[in-house]
Amino acid sequence: MKALVFHGPGQTSWQDVPDPGVTDATDAVVRVESVTICGTDLHIVKGDVPEVAPGTVLGHEAVGEVVETGNDVRTVRPGDHVLVSCIAACGRCRFCRESHYGLCREGGGWVLGHLVDGTQAEYVRVPFADLSVHPVPSGVSGEDAVLLADIFPTAYEVGVLNGQVRPGDTVVVVGAGPVGLATIATARFHTPGRIIAVDLAESRLRAARDIGADVTVNADEGPEDLVADLTDGLGADVVVEAVGVPQAFEQCTRMVRPGGRVANVGVHGKPATLHLEDLWIKDVTITTGLVDTHSTPMLLRMMAAGRLPAASALVTHRFELSRMEEAYDVFSRAADTGALKVVLGGPRHDELSVPA
Repeated sequence: MKALVFHGPGQTSWQDVPDPGVTDATDAVVRVESVTICGTDLHIVKGDVPEVAPGTVLGHEAVGEVVETGNDVRTVRPGDHVLVSCIAACGRCRFCRESHYGLCREGGGWVLGHLVDGTQAEYVRVPFADLSVHPVPSGVSGEDAVLLADIFPTAYEVGVLNGQVRPGDTVVVVGAGPVGLATIATARFHTPGRIIAVDLAESRLRAARDIGADVTVNADEGPEDLVADLTDGLGADVVVEAVGVPQAFEQCTRMVRPGGRVANVGVHGKPATLHLEDLWIKDVTITTGLVDTHSTPMLLRMMAAGRLPAASALVTHRFELSRMEEAYDVFSRAADTGALKVVLGGPRHDELSVPA
């Protein structure tokens, strides 16, 4: 099959690799129908995630058809249309029993495209399939469902739930990329009083308004002053960092009110300064975290019910799988291309050769 292979910082190629097969009784092999690129993939390519070994197939989000399952898989079978979650879960360890699947200690957590071969390929082997793939409801397209593999559960769990968004809150989302936009959409579940989106790109601020932000402001045009003005000098109840750069995190800590919450969602490749000389007296809660995807079944139901934005609100570019390298180029130059989310799919092998 063809897959996007990481060869070291700045080096990837769309190339032939062996077809995956079932290696453990809890595995499923999925033929990829729709796949997307995450900002975390860009961090990997830059060299910010040294755990990813050269030779690894990248990607951790996909929708496709189950073509083979191990003997212990009970919840899906060949022919099922499924969402491949960005997080795998053994279901047995302490953290999985607490629904903290991202912290799985028995071979799960974020492994696809990180510690094992991922989804940016024609086929993918998914470990712990019973908890790591989800049947796609009828009426939900693959392009819509693939947004629930990572960005929507990440935004909801690490941003909205960790930030404890409550009715009437002023919520600031710094970064109106895909995860920031998903944060805006899912924060609305909790009826905040207002949502303020901050970004450098006017195209992303337009998307934020379209998806539900009440106020938008360019990051270079005084968002801290605007937040102070809108809250009578108090500051925001919840500020979500959805960029992953030190300046954005530090800006978030300046916009939060005393007793407020800062939820860091962005993936950071460089240290950020924690200004405890200012924050120690403000009783501010700062949370971080990797998504657990415990909310994925609920989000699938919400999408089926029309309560989440369709892919058309977030997907700006579509490619065939064979144009993976072009898709990476477009996504990595979002400031120039206007890319939000890119989705790939297209011609595939008709049959999978499974090793004996």
